[in-house]
Amino acid sequence: MAARVDEDKCTGCGSCVEVCPAGAITVDRIAAIDAEACLECGACVDECPNEAISLE
Repeated sequence: MAARVDEDKCTGCGSCVEVCPAGAITVDRIAAIDAEACLECGACVDECPNEAISLE
């Protein structure tokens, strides 16, 4: 399981980057999650204002 970004919903706001304890998220135009670094903690899922991140 890893966090996944819905590219249609992500606005690139960066709120997920700030809460990720593993530093696994970067934002260019949209968020990108490094699956190997992801701790699957769900912090980004809870923080995303657009519900663009899910754990799958």
